[in-house]
Amino acid sequence: MKNRKIKIAVIGLGYVGFPVFFELNKKFQTIGYDLNQERILSLKNGIDQNKQYLKFNPKKLLLTDNIYDLKNFDVFIITVPTPIDKKYRPDLKPLKNACINVGKIMKKGSIVVFESTVYPGCTENFCVPILSKYSKLKYNKDYYCGYSPERINVGDQRYTLKKITKIISASNIFALKKIKKIYQSIVTPQLHVASSIKVAEAAKLIENIQRDMNIAFINELSVIFKKININTHEVLDAAATKWNFHRYFPGLVGGHCIGVDPYYLTYLAKKINYKPKVLLSGRFINENMSEYVTQRIKKHLNIYFKKKKVKILILGITFKENCNDVRNTKIVRIYRNLIKLNHKVDVYDPNVDDMEMKKIYKIEMLKQIETKYDYCLIAVRHKEFIKLTKKRIKSFLKRKSFVFDLKNSLNFELKNYERL
Repeated sequence: MKNRKIKIAVIGLGYVGFPVFFELNKKFQTIGYDLNQERILSLKNGIDQNKQYLKFNPKKLLLTDNIYDLKNFDVFIITVPTPIDKKYRPDLKPLKNACINVGKIMKKGSIVVFESTVYPGCTENFCVPILSKYSKLKYNKDYYCGYSPERINVGDQRYTLKKITKIISASNIFALKKIKKIYQSIVTPQLHVASSIKVAEAAKLIENIQRDMNIAFINELSVIFKKININTHEVLDAAATKWNFHRYFPGLVGGHCIGVDPYYLTYLAKKINYKPKVLLSGRFINENMSEYVTQRIKKHLNIYFKKKKVKILILGITFKENCNDVRNTKIVRIYRNLIKLNHKVDVYDPNVDDMEMKKIYKIEMLKQIETKYDYCLIAVRHKEFIKLTKKRIKSFLKRKSFVFDLKNSLNFELKNYERL
């Protein structure tokens, strides 16, 4: 039985917003809004291109691309993207537009909850003035705000929305009680209540920044170990025998969170006249891993193929394993580097939609592997690639070939084979 007293509108139906909307819709009168008409039409036809929900009944979902359809709702959950621009600064335009739209339709007593990743203070210093301006309502008197950072792990079937601890925060006790009631209805673990919106915003940032820094450390070690002919994965195996060693692996850091969030904190740090050192050094290492991998590939090609133009196969192009998300994937940079060297480069990824790759990156994907290649780059540790047998790999490799395994996907070695 749905609770009809609380009427919730979810703004933004992407990787984060749609799961939130889908689960809340089971408990409350809920509407989902996205300004992308194609996305709304697709969902109305029962198709989720993000493949988070393969089967659902669209007739049970209230969906719209008209913001004024939300005017009779009293809780607004904003889940729009917060990317960075070309100068690595926070791009808050989607967030600003969402606040303008909500401000135009919200009424007295409304609660606006943000899930988008932002820097500490952004909700109350950036979003609230916009909401107040367009609603002509007073903050914490006529309307209230909350912040509950998203923790959607794309492609992860274990830590789904319902199974994770959700952080919640609010601008006052009244709003907190209502936000707590909403999220408790869809999350199995206990909620963690932060003392302020700013604390919740900061917690979200450091979750991903910590991972970024740890990967940067391992990436730097892998560069050093390569120079002295030590296998990084063997070193990690040995070190992991100590009880308090935390294991991370070398690789490319892309996606919409880990490779972006550090820039939100460095942006804030510079605003308060502090020049971050550790954050930026980690980012520098990870941002340059695509170039490092490209140089390793060039070295392989020069040694084994004497600078000839070769046929290269890239296995995997998503930003991480077992998902179809290609946002900010660093493998595209490697692909383009190899194309500039005039090599023939094909990409195969069973998780990715061909039309999306054409639209975003102008890359045409292989539907299946039908020819033989000189060089194979295993770029993503998809389960499909982990299951590859030696016989299957040899079936699409020429007699004289080389395999570069970025993510230690294979449990066997080939004649000309190297791990990152």
